[in-house]
Amino acid sequence: MDGTAVRYGSFVHDIRPHDAAAIVTPEGVLTYAELVGKIERLSRVLRGQGVGTDRVCAVALDRGVDSVVACAAVLMAGGAFLTVDVDLPRRRIEALVEGAHIMVTTSALADRFTAFDRPLPTVLVDSTEPPPGNPSPPRIDPRSLAYVSHTSGSTGAPNAVMIEHRGLDSYLRFVARDYGLGPDTVALQLAPLGYDASIRDTFAPLLAGGRLIVLPRATLLRPDELFDAMAEFGVNTILSATPSFLTFLARQDGAARRLRGLRLAVTSGESLRPFLASGGRRLVPGRLVNQYGPTECTMTSTRFDVPASPETVADLVGGPIDGVMVRLLDDTLRAVPHGEVGELHLGGVGVARGYAGNPSLTAQRFVPDPYGPPGSRLYRTGDLARRRVSGDVEYLRRSDRQIKIRGYRVDPAEVEAALLGHPAVTGAAVTAATDARDRVHLVAHVTGALADLRDADLRTHLAETLPPHLMPRRFVRLDRLPTTRSGKVDRTALALVGGAR
Repeated sequence: MDGTAVRYGSFVHDIRPHDAAAIVTPEGVLTYAELVGKIERLSRVLRGQGVGTDRVCAVALDRGVDSVVACAAVLMAGGAFLTVDVDLPRRRIEALVEGAHIMVTTSALADRFTAFDRPLPTVLVDSTEPPPGNPSPPRIDPRSLAYVSHTSGSTGAPNAVMIEHRGLDSYLRFVARDYGLGPDTVALQLAPLGYDASIRDTFAPLLAGGRLIVLPRATLLRPDELFDAMAEFGVNTILSATPSFLTFLARQDGAARRLRGLRLAVTSGESLRPFLASGGRRLVPGRLVNQYGPTECTMTSTRFDVPASPETVADLVGGPIDGVMVRLLDDTLRAVPHGEVGELHLGGVGVARGYAGNPSLTAQRFVPDPYGPPGSRLYRTGDLARRRVSGDVEYLRRSDRQIKIRGYRVDPAEVEAALLGHPAVTGAAVTAATDARDRVHLVAHVTGALADLRDADLRTHLAETLPPHLMPRRFVRLDRLPTTRSGKVDRTALALVGGAR
């Protein structure tokens, strides 16, 4: 499916107005008719401000109805949204919105962004009225941008990934169809704003005519409050849970009883093995799906239905979703024999346009498909895997330094660059460790004049530019960083120095 057969080229136009509940929050209920009305009005405002093909709108809003409406309105206007977690450090937000053309926010939040070096034209969702008239929505080119999402970058700056309307449209329709979503779906919006999984969380249930439950972030992090809210609102679907979060829920008292209404749980972002090995599968009474896919390929590329009695010694990520091509290739882009280890290369409609403003990295990661039609491309994931006799893909490990922290892909070099920005730090190397609960975390190894520098001081420095998932859990002070014979930092030795605990 390339998106060209879809009216206007966007799923948003298939969200129909009617009297059923669309979004439910602790403050009240918004019907589909009310939701569509809000989306159409804001879309007209945005078009009046010049939003259209390949115009990027930074959506800087708190969790809630406004953020859902704003992203949908940008799509309806033919533009692309970039969601921003407004709780991030100001300097981090400024880096994320570089390249955006307009900001969508509220009167209460707008003052946070006026000190930017390059202030953006701003639309206030709580005080801007649409222009007169009611013109028809524009037809959308399926190859125009739909959203921009960021990944951790080795240079210290996040990489902006550009996803097109055709990829997003194809993906959301797949999720709604393959996972059996419909009017009886009651889905919990779980993923944080600014994380691309929140797009699936939000729009797949609405496309299917289901009910979206939006709760305050604090409620999601307090298990008793979360369980009570799931029961109160009748939540039966979770589309974006990391294995760490599922494990967190499973270890609460009465978890099996309190999760009994869950008929679909979709997980991604980390290894599911620790959760399965601990017996967690029996606590999910319905369908459990393990997804795999990078940001550069529209969130998800493969999925695996976890059986009731799962294998617990391998990370099985299944087979490709609709419109996706999975190839296991060697360093010369030749297919590896069945059962052999190769690097995962992904092709199809979901492959991103590339990295905004970074043609060199785009050329490095997005390569011509040697087995596809002329013009087709593959994304080199950096993940090593093999294909089983069943056809299922087994994920093995990264081929580079990138790791996953709570579902986020992290390049340790970004944290190292931030550490070296402190005047007292002369050397920095970041490694991954695993605690007793199999949770992956970062350990920072630092050198310099650090006798009077506390861990809290380093965290304060890092918090000026880094989000919470890039914050090291521990800091190890060294006289010097160990090196290999070639002079490179010896990360194997560092892992032994830091110790996993």
